[in-house]
Amino acid sequence: MEHDPSAISKAAEDRDNKFLTKAVEEAYKGVECGDGRPFGAVIVQNDELVVSCHNMVLRNKDPTAHAEVIAIREACQKLDQTYLPECEIYASCEPCPMCFGAIHLSKIKRLVYGAKAEAAVAIGFDCFIAEAQKDTSSHQKPQLEIKKIDGTAAVIAEQVFEKTKGKYALY
Repeated sequence: MEHDPSAISKAAEDRDNKFLTKAVEEAYKGVECGDGRPFGAVIVQNDELVVSCHNMVLRNKDPTAHAEVIAIREACQKLDQTYLPECEIYASCEPCPMCFGAIHLSKIKRLVYGAKAEAAVAIGFDCFIAEAQKDTSSHQKPQLEIKKIDGTAAVIAEQVFEKTKGKYALY
């Protein structure tokens, strides 16, 4: 029996949208509870959610407590391993250089993100992040697949910035 490639592609897209939506929900949650800024990340292994985290910069008084870094730390602890080569990370927004470095060092095999860094810059976040991402070809590593989500999921990911604007301290 042959598999319908369009059905497989649709299932993969639905899966990506499901986990990215969870990352966006975390972004809202982090702002609503006062922990941090509007960024969320989830780590998945074998189609199972391992951890779901949000930015904790304000709560932890730690400028490195970005959602992706928190998620990597928690996933490593939960899975009792130093590296995450069988995992994927879903980030509500394009990772900053620090988070991208952490993703690379953790050996995560796949990154899927929603909003472009420019969406965060548009409401006052440091343009360093977007500027650093302009040449993302330098970020392409053979062991890391990077996917920018399109369509409705991307719009929802970008709306998080406008909808939470003014509800947290920037700097």
